Amino acid sequence: MTIVVTGATGHLGKSIVEHLVARGVAPADIVAGGRSTEKLQALADSGVRTAVIDYIRPDTLTEALTDADTLILVSGSEVGQRVEQHRNAIDAAVAAGVKHLVYTSAPKADTSELVLAPEHKATEELIRASGIPATILRNGWYTENYVGALQQADATGVLLTSAGGGLVSSASRTDYAEAAAVVVAEDGHAGSVYELSGDVAWNQQQLADTFAEILGKPVELKSVSSEEHLAILKDAGLDEGTAGFVVALDANTRDGLLGETSGDLSRLIGHPTTPLIDGLRAAL
Repeated sequence: MTIVVTGATGHLGKSIVEHLVARGVAPADIVAGGRSTEKLQALADSGVRTAVIDYIRPDTLTEALTDADTLILVSGSEVGQRVEQHRNAIDAAVAAGVKHLVYTSAPKADTSELVLAPEHKATEELIRASGIPATILRNGWYTENYVGALQQADATGVLLTSAGGGLVSSASRTDYAEAAAVVVAEDGHAGSVYELSGDVAWNQQQLADTFAEILGKPVELKSVSSEEHLAILKDAGLDEGTAGFVVALDANTRDGLLGETSGDLSRLIGHPTTPLIDGLRAAL
């Protein structure tokens, strides 16, 4: 059996490879793919095969997927370009005769108003049309997404947000990576869609309190409107597009799009998800 993992130079992809090995998959049966062979060297040193995979270079996908049985398609990080990139990977998987495709999607991608959902919805549709038996992992929010806010709070003593009372059920990347390893290492997951999230949903005040505990000093929660948030971010030097994206994500949080606790993730991995404070400390 050959398992190809894309995006293995990133935190999630690399962790998926490590969890596959931990679950008994032989390193020689894994191909870790990414754009930089230098960044793959640590995995190569552990016995994992490596390959250059660039979503915008179909030839690299064709070569990496030769004789592959399973493709773990870690979604690309370039917002606005992902559908075409993922299409290239799916087409290559069809041509190679891949028997199982695992895709890291977004919460309720087919129905959600989440700003990130449309590209994931389109990718899921491409996967269904391909005919490859697939497992869709709709990954919720990553705890590591808040490391920047934690560092900002360390510098300013403030957590700035326009997320209001919205809840977030985050989990650590290692939890999501372990789920991907499980659905490959175990039988019976093809054809399933899993809504993955942390076990506990927390609000912005709890996030500020967690920051304070980690930093050992007070952190003030400053809750503002979307309009005020946008103006503050632009005054701080963010461009219009980036500032708007941050504010849109906070609005999605305020609207409750990131707060579901389905329990799918902890059931898949067989243990509770990583608590918020532990995930942040590990990320630091």
